[in-house]
Amino acid sequence: MTKTKIAEGVLHEVPDDMKKALKADADILERWNNLTPIQRNEWICWTTIVKKSETRAEHIQRMLEELSEGKRQPCCWPGCPHRRSSAQKWFKKLDK
Repeated sequence: MTKTKIAEGVLHEVPDDMKKALKADADILERWNNLTPIQRNEWICWTTIVKKSETRAEHIQRMLEELSEGKRQPCCWPGCPHRRSSAQKWFKKLDK
């Protein structure tokens, strides 16, 4: 059995639920691995920063759809507040 490489972000590691979704489609996984570390970081943060599990599942599904469309980062996202201090103003009670 071979291990599937899933590239990480610059600050965030890919959580297990995202890994499972990425591994399910070889084309999506290739697109993911071809993103820059910062772009991957944005997707990871955008997905994991939400509080509800339902919202997180929706974010993962949207990520898969948008990656398949060729998008390289989440639309309408101010950026990872853990990486960009200017984005922190958009998030209340941010866990740093």
